Order: sequence, then structure tokens, then C-alpha cells
Amino acid sequence: MTGFVSFVGSGPGDPELLTLKAVDRLKAADAVLFDDLSAGPILEHAGAGADLVGVGKRAGRPSPKQSHVSRLLVDYAQTGARVVRLKSGDGGMFGRLEEELTALREAGIGYEVIPGVPSACAAAAAAGIPLTRRLTARRVQFVTGHGVDGELPADLNLAALADPLATTVVFMGKRTFPKLAAALIGAGLPKDTPALLAEEISKPEQRLTRSTITELAAALATGPGTSAALILYGPLADDGPEG
Repeated sequence: MTGFVSFVGSGPGDPELLTLKAVDRLKAADAVLFDDLSAGPILEHAGAGADLVGVGKRAGRPSPKQSHVSRLLVDYAQTGARVVRLKSGDGGMFGRLEEELTALREAGIGYEVIPGVPSACAAAAAAGIPLTRRLTARRVQFVTGHGVDGELPADLNLAALADPLATTVVFMGKRTFPKLAAALIGAGLPKDTPALLAEEISKPEQRLTRSTITELAAALATGPGTSAALILYGPLADDGPEG
């Protein structure tokens, strides 16, 4: 008897941003394997008898190995269970989705992928700004500031990331942003390029801090803190109301 796995994007954390399909799969699940950022009120949609298993990874904290998470998915599904793998934001965006899909394919287990509200889009919405603008921000690019070794990836396309006419969103980049900002300035991005630090988006403790890439780099160099955050920089990052 083989079960089925639903990869569910939980959005940035506000349960009201879940899709109807996501809620349906949570209610029907026998087991929910969830990320740290998908915990809390979102799990209240899970059925009363479901196994709730935390498998989240956070920088600087003890975390389960990816191979262990993939093994858990296979083991649960092989009992015939309906499994939800609950991923923060949209699981296909810096969410290690591919490794888990590969493990299921190799085990012959069926699955579906249900998209969630990307945290980058939620951050822009919270800040009251668009991600694009005709003429001055025609392109959006997403990049991780955290490589497999926890450091700034060495193979970043700095020419693209230093494009002053793009909106750039940096995931998992608070600790490495001072180094990234220096590299961007060296690649030609103006020092006064607007920047937005968006922390704990859609949650009660949400914080939005507008500055420039230089000011933000200096602030984060003194201590990045432990809150989940995105960094947006580009021509739109200083627009919108304060919050």
C-alpha cells in the first residue's frame, strides 16, 4: 500500500494567505511534515489525528539533514498515509523541493505540488509597493545569500545583481549582506540604492526597515539577529508608506 504526498506552499506565515487547496490537503492529511516558518496558526488547519513533525531548517540552529527529511516522507507514504510536506512561502523557491521530489520518484510514490504565496511577493505587498515599474524596474530577480556552507555563494552573477533597473530580492541574506553589498558597489551599483529589510512578514511581529544598501549593510554588520527576513533593493524599495 502506497500513500501520496502533497507539497504545500504555506505562504509567509499568515494562515489567511493559504490557498483553499492547501487547507483542504491539511485537513485530510494523516501526517504533516512542516518547516519552522510554517508552524503556529497554520497547523491549526491540520486534522485532529494527524502526526505533526517539525523538519525545518534555520541558519545557525540544529536542523535535520535533508536526507533524513526525504527518508521520512518516503517512510510515511509507504504506510499508505496521506502526507503533507508543508513548506514556507512557495516550496519551489529556495525550498529544497527538488531533492524531496527525487526521493519520491525513486521510491515510486505519487505526489502533487501546490504553490503558495511567495514571501517576496508578500514582503512587497506588506511594504505597499509593486515589484516592477515601467521604464525603471522592468525586471525582478531572486537570489539566495546563503550557500551550502552558510557563506555568500562565490558564483553570483554580480553584473546582473548590480543592475540599477532591476528589483532584487535576497533570501537568507542578513548575515552575508555586508559582503554582498560591498561586492555590488564594486560592480557599479550606486551606494545610495534604496534597500528594504522585511522581517517576519505577515506575522504580528512584522517589521519593515527602509534605508540604502550601504546603511543596511552597516546595520547588519553589527548583528543580523535571528528573525526570518528578506532584503529587497532597487528603485522601488524606498516607496510606500512607513511600517
